[in-house]
Amino acid sequence: KFLGFMWNPLSWVMEAAAIMAIALANGGGKPPDWEDFVGIICLLVINSTISFIEENNAGNAAAALMAGLAPKTKVLRDGKWSEQEAAILVPGDIVSVKLGDIIPADARLLEGDPLKVDQSALTGESLPVTKNPGDEIFSGSTCKQGEIEAVVIATGVHTFFGKAAHLVDSTHQVGHFQKVLTAIGNFCICSIALGMLIEIIGMCPIQHRKYRDGIDNLFVLLIGGIPIAMPTVLSVTMAIGSHKLSQQGAITKRMTAIEEMAGMDVLCSDKTGTLTLNKLSVDVNLVEVFAKGVDKQHVILLAARASRTENQDAIDAAIVGMLADPKEARAGIREVHFFPFNPVDKRTALTYIDSDGNWHRASKGAPEQILTLCNCKEDVKKKAHAVIDKFAERGLRSLAVGRQEVPEKRKESPGSPWQFVGLLPLFDPPRHDSGETIKRALNLGVNVKMITG
Repeated sequence: KFLGFMWNPLSWVMEAAAIMAIALANGGGKPPDWEDFVGIICLLVINSTISFIEENNAGNAAAALMAGLAPKTKVLRDGKWSEQEAAILVPGDIVSVKLGDIIPADARLLEGDPLKVDQSALTGESLPVTKNPGDEIFSGSTCKQGEIEAVVIATGVHTFFGKAAHLVDSTHQVGHFQKVLTAIGNFCICSIALGMLIEIIGMCPIQHRKYRDGIDNLFVLLIGGIPIAMPTVLSVTMAIGSHKLSQQGAITKRMTAIEEMAGMDVLCSDKTGTLTLNKLSVDVNLVEVFAKGVDKQHVILLAARASRTENQDAIDAAIVGMLADPKEARAGIREVHFFPFNPVDKRTALTYIDSDGNWHRASKGAPEQILTLCNCKEDVKKKAHAVIDKFAERGLRSLAVGRQEVPEKRKESPGSPWQFVGLLPLFDPPRHDSGETIKRALNLGVNVKMITG
């Protein structure tokens, strides 16, 4: 890496001058010009050392930041569970995955309960995905619900995420900054070559100068025609910028990317988790009520009753979080049976007893499932689909809510006909600084584009 700082067009000219100082400047009764040779080599070494130290410091800062982000996992080895860094995992290892864990490698789930996994880092999808035993989970995703063991099937660049990262990393595109440096170096070399050609023609056939005087003139052209300190100054400047960025939590792997980013015209930003909080919320003002005698807050309360109050997924947490007090979800009622979400029914439900001893059920889930469950009339379905389309146009997800009475007072009872209560709009709210950041970018002449699935 150190020698790499001596391998560029401007350094080549200095190296040529050093060779000339001892190989060609040896005539006219004078010894080789060792002083100039040593001086040039010292300049080369000093420039390269400064550049190497600054870039190394910046790299160490970025490496320290990356080390702090390195995930750890519980792995079963020699019959014992221990916490290890994800980097040492190999295919065949058994790992434990639980709520809040970052999946350390591509793995296949073993026997156990289904897992809720947040794959937004891979797909941009803000809602967790249900994974059953036998399914694959991918490195970089996050466990949002459940606990299970899994067998590692791929690590590092062989993972789904690693392959995508490797494709990006293996794209060797020369940046604008490097093109400018190359152009300056080529211009200097061409100018020096032209000057030396003129000097050689004038030295021998025309002016008949002495050999050593002519070589000294060529030597001056070589050294004087290049900006010796320019590569070092630019390298140090970018390294300092990289170091400051690392102090703010940004990792820079390629120094020239700093200058390229400063000169960008279009900024393409991911939506989920970058411009938004990656945390679902309910827009109370847009809640659509279908049942008579029910207000928007009661629709949210029924949805909260059909949600878990512990070990919640993203939707449950968003709905229960809309209550003034999360305890309201179970206040004044006694829970009889909770029907969890599954990929077939695509809904959750709670059978409960109110303070008067009457039995009820509340359910929330995919609109199509709740509409079918409630056996709604065509006009209600048309109205519901119109609302769903309106939500979709604004980038909102729809969640339907239904209710029924259970006069038989048994959890196995089918109960009375279901009633369609309303539709809730779910959205991923923007970060508090997203608007200001986009505004600043626009004021700087940068065109901002949002990339989303």
